[in-house]
Amino acid sequence: MNIYILSINSRIYSTNRLYHEAAKKGHNVRVIDHTKCAVILGDEAKPQIYLGAENITHGVDAMIPRIGTSITRHGAAIVKQFEMNGVFTTAKSLGIIRSRNKLRTMQILARKRIPIPKTLFAKDTTNIKEHIELLGGAPIIIKLQEGTQGLGVMIAESKKSAKSIIESLYNMNVNIILQEFIEEANGQDIRVYIVGNKIVASMMRSSDGEDFRSNVHRGGTTTSVTLTEYEKKIAIHTAKVLGLPVCGVDIIRSKRGPLVIEANSSAGLEGIETHTKVNVAGEIIKFLENNVRKFGK
Repeated sequence: MNIYILSINSRIYSTNRLYHEAAKKGHNVRVIDHTKCAVILGDEAKPQIYLGAENITHGVDAMIPRIGTSITRHGAAIVKQFEMNGVFTTAKSLGIIRSRNKLRTMQILARKRIPIPKTLFAKDTTNIKEHIELLGGAPIIIKLQEGTQGLGVMIAESKKSAKSIIESLYNMNVNIILQEFIEEANGQDIRVYIVGNKIVASMMRSSDGEDFRSNVHRGGTTTSVTLTEYEKKIAIHTAKVLGLPVCGVDIIRSKRGPLVIEANSSAGLEGIETHTKVNVAGEIIKFLENNVRKFGK
């Protein structure tokens, strides 16, 4: 099988692990820097994709997109062109775009009755105090609509600081969402790794005490966790409704039960593999092997 891994750097842990697992199983695998790709439209029956002067459109069976937040739109567009040429992918372009926009993610999950924190989106600076009250008062969480690994996530401890931060961001025309602060989560969340709409690994992530964000990239620590049946159900359901058969789903535990806070189409492998000792990269390659056959390749 010929596999493309779309990634800006072959030395990134996740990219490197996927490359070696695919090669170990005898596949022809290549890391493609999607930021250097261009698409030619209108010349051919199908769009042609170029890496520099090289046409890389044909001869690929499957791809694994590892698209960074800052280049989501370009990366998703390249993924879409490969999809249109019949290439099987672990993350479709629509799923990548859906999951990268936190507001869109919350809208889809709410429509599908998947439990989420109380979330508010607005642009009106005259009703900020009322908006804070709708979320149960301060502290509240303020999130940039597009961000990952905890970047663009802030906590406002008081109404005054919340109003100041929100007004500044609105005036800068930055798209944000506001969410209730779940105190009982105690700076912890659960990362659930989904492959092929099945849970292959999970871990609890905790903040370092100085930062409320639990992301490992922000200095958080990991511990083992036993998922409830309901947590398993909502994690798998989240992956399905967002169209992401391979992804990381993040859940927090609240007084009213588990709440989904995010889904990541390019969830990192280092933290989850290191802690759980599960070969997640190998599971992703198995998923490709099983599904490319079904896909008709």
